[in-house]
Amino acid sequence: MKIVIVGAGEVGSHLAKMLGHEGGDVTVIDSDPARIAHLRSVADAATIVGNPSSIEILKSAGVQKADLFVSVYPFATQEMNIVCAILAKNLGAKKVTARINDENFLNPENKILFKDMGIELLFYPEKIAAEEIVDQLRHSGSSEYMDFAHGKLQIAVFKIEEDSQLLDLKLGEFVAKVGEAAENFRIIAISRDEQTLIPRFDTKFLYHDLVFTISRREGIPTLLHLFGKSNVEVDKVMILGGSQTGEHVAKALCNQVSEIKLIDKDKARCVELSEKLDDKVQVVHGDGRNTDFLLEESIRDYDAFVAVTDNDEANILACVVAKRFGIEKTIAEVENIEYIHLAEEMGVDTVINKKLITAGRIFRFTLSGKARFVKYMSGTNAEILEYTVAPGSAITRAPLKDLGFPENAIVGGVIRGSESFIAVGDTRIEAYDRVAVFALPESVKEVDRFFK
Repeated sequence: MKIVIVGAGEVGSHLAKMLGHEGGDVTVIDSDPARIAHLRSVADAATIVGNPSSIEILKSAGVQKADLFVSVYPFATQEMNIVCAILAKNLGAKKVTARINDENFLNPENKILFKDMGIELLFYPEKIAAEEIVDQLRHSGSSEYMDFAHGKLQIAVFKIEEDSQLLDLKLGEFVAKVGEAAENFRIIAISRDEQTLIPRFDTKFLYHDLVFTISRREGIPTLLHLFGKSNVEVDKVMILGGSQTGEHVAKALCNQVSEIKLIDKDKARCVELSEKLDDKVQVVHGDGRNTDFLLEESIRDYDAFVAVTDNDEANILACVVAKRFGIEKTIAEVENIEYIHLAEEMGVDTVINKKLITAGRIFRFTLSGKARFVKYMSGTNAEILEYTVAPGSAITRAPLKDLGFPENAIVGGVIRGSESFIAVGDTRIEAYDRVAVFALPESVKEVDRFFK
């Protein structure tokens, strides 16, 4: 697959690295030689230094033969990305997508307008991250959460602590322990020491493992009990950082919680936010890294703490402090991927990374077209994929145990009509089923072939 990316900033570089690992023929365009030099050190991609809105530059990158064109030019107006995407489409690129920073563009009528111009996907990373944060606040018992088909199947991530009933058990022992309740959920992966394991029956659960589960709605209370967790009702939220993400989180929470306090150290930004946000949001000027200041702002009275400044270290440390003050749910935005495991080890409940969230949205375009949804979970390098099964596809030809499904992937659950169930070896997938798959990067393309 030929892929052209405009922009060698953080998002563009991450996409180039990821798509290059997937075997794509990737070319990146950027006018800044320093950004291109950095990209060459981290990604296996062809590079072009030049103006990405130049037709000649676009042609030299081969956009006329591109299967996918992604415009994520950093530190530029969204119009640059839109113009580049439209040019690429008209030059022959099959699918094009562009980063924006105006949520009005995402209104249904405007999305249709851009679709008519040939742009298949507009994405606003800060708004996507905010939506993810709000979703995680609804599920405070797990480190990370996502659902399929309005919650008929749910993927939740739990950290094994000292009070977890799984600690030092082998998977086979755990299955025997829970008995018939196991039909409502399944352990699909373990993240340990920056490695992701697909567990076998002799795999032992260790302290501080991140355990990925898939469950029917009925299985979540049992899982919470087994992992020694509880789902706390989040009604009061403190947000550190008046970034675009922080602003969107505050907006989204207005109709869901009774109290929101947003803290930012930039006085001018505080004034701007106080004028833009609902009266329910109390905007406070101050340094949220200062523990005395947080105490003065009654941090102990809040159910959740969300840190979304532009500084990863500040976000992590602020969440650690909040946790020590007794906050039940902490969420940190961490853009340096190397810091994600550090944040989790330091006790941050949930880590949000815009690059990973955005990459999942875009990566779907590189698959067969049967993939409805792709998501990267922050505690692992694996991907969660949701497929709608096409009639006659390879996945339907035999029970799962007889298919030769990739070793580093697992079919977790199936939605068939109004019913949902956990997949096991004897499960036979049928046409039009919606299937949730957990896969390590090296097996994604092979998994995709089963659904063509």
